[in-house]
Amino acid sequence: MIEDIGKQIHQLRMNKGMSLSELADRAEVAKSYISNVERGLQSNPSIQFLEKVASALDVTIHSLLYGNLNADEQLLDPDWQLLLKEAMSSGISKTQFKEFLEFQKWKKNNETAE
Repeated sequence: MIEDIGKQIHQLRMNKGMSLSELADRAEVAKSYISNVERGLQSNPSIQFLEKVASALDVTIHSLLYGNLNADEQLLDPDWQLLLKEAMSSGISKTQFKEFLEFQKWKKNNETAE
């Protein structure tokens, strides 16, 4: 994890041309709290805070915590992230999800063969 999460948040916010108020509105967190994190006054933000800020900055939590991703790592499209979160929150297991994907592949292959 990066030494100063606040500096990383500040840098990402600046790179996006986003004001402190805009980030606070998008993340639905207090502007004063973001300011305290950025200035290092609050050095241990919650995972919920990090999730909200990462989403508002359109980055992954991993890149928020660890900096830039390696060139071979790809960001997942936000719509796919939402779909995966919905699947997870619905209680679907990884096995069920894999079975669904395999069924879709089978279905697609059989449709093109006809």
